[in-house]
Amino acid sequence: DILVFQSAHHGKVLVLDGVIQCTERDEFSYQEMIAHIPLFAHPNPKKVLVIGGGDGGVLREIARHPGVEEIVICELDEDVIRVSKEYLPFMARGFDDPRVKVHIRDGAQFMKENQSSFDVIITDSSDPVGPASVLFETPFYRAMYGSLREGGIVCTQGECMWLHVDLIRPLVRAVKGFFETVEYAYCTIPSYPSGQIGFIVATKKGGGNEGRGCKVPVRSVGESVQKELRYYSEEIHKAAFVLPAFAERAIFGEDENEEKEKE
Repeated sequence: DILVFQSAHHGKVLVLDGVIQCTERDEFSYQEMIAHIPLFAHPNPKKVLVIGGGDGGVLREIARHPGVEEIVICELDEDVIRVSKEYLPFMARGFDDPRVKVHIRDGAQFMKENQSSFDVIITDSSDPVGPASVLFETPFYRAMYGSLREGGIVCTQGECMWLHVDLIRPLVRAVKGFFETVEYAYCTIPSYPSGQIGFIVATKKGGGNEGRGCKVPVRSVGESVQKELRYYSEEIHKAAFVLPAFAERAIFGEDENEEKEKE
């Protein structure tokens, strides 16, 4: 089910299957961070893939990068795109960029058919329930890995450190088996549970990004672009990876079995 309504304090609100996806008041924090963290961590992104993101907000942010030559989006639900274009033009204007190519189809299958094709892959998914649950499983991350070029970066919606550590930790540990670096960042956004949402950010070996990871941007934000951004900056990029001690231990720390094996 898709619902758009005008709220008293958060402007227009998009709801999918009873869950708030974005609000006009604070959508920019999530859209800017999930897009600009991987894009500014990559030295020269030319081809970008978005999985999900039918509201167009991520496309809007990618379009701020003039060096990107092609922006591909795979959205399974065409109705999300249609509704967003009609009622959420402040995000859906991302579809207006001539570099955007839209595919209404399953993203995992598309990636299997397009190996070693993208510099950056961004997965803007809903919560891991129903059809979206596969986007939080290891096979999907393997599909992203295969579709990345050497030195490529993936950035995915990574749930909330306050609520979903039991989901985040095993996923991070599993994908560390094939990605060269796996990191976790977050942003604040009042309309999401606990006012926070995270991102799993991972890199594929090669392309001169040997072990560097994504914690520090490698390209600068131009002055004109920075004036348009409301959340992202080079400083907030670096700060986003600094986790509270409990989250750092819960996501990346050793578990009790590992500690016992070392004793």
